[in-house]
Amino acid sequence: MEEKRFQKNDNGFICSNCGHEVKPLGVTSRDHCPRCLCSLHVDINPGDRANDCRGLLRPVQVIPDPKKGYIIIYRCEKCGETVRNKAAYPAKIQPDDIDLLIKLTVNEHDR
Repeated sequence: MEEKRFQKNDNGFICSNCGHEVKPLGVTSRDHCPRCLCSLHVDINPGDRANDCRGLLRPVQVIPDPKKGYIIIYRCEKCGETVRNKAAYPAKIQPDDIDLLIKLTVNEHDR
């Protein structure tokens, strides 16, 4: 039997970038700050917290997706890896900053 790649891990945290108190999302894993969209490079598979890097994941681009909403593209400031994650917008608890999501939909080379 194939192992599940997603593990629900919906804990609150303090953002390592801006210091904002981030509350649990309530429906899935909360892994980034709704204010600055930054995250930490802690997962190998979503929610597993098995990555030893622990670098700051800074959002570099957002891609609108007709089925998933917004997909945030991150680049790790420590190891340089690029990762993707679904935005928490809309969300009932602390939705992601829609203005920042829209701003990041511009291609990286256009900024």
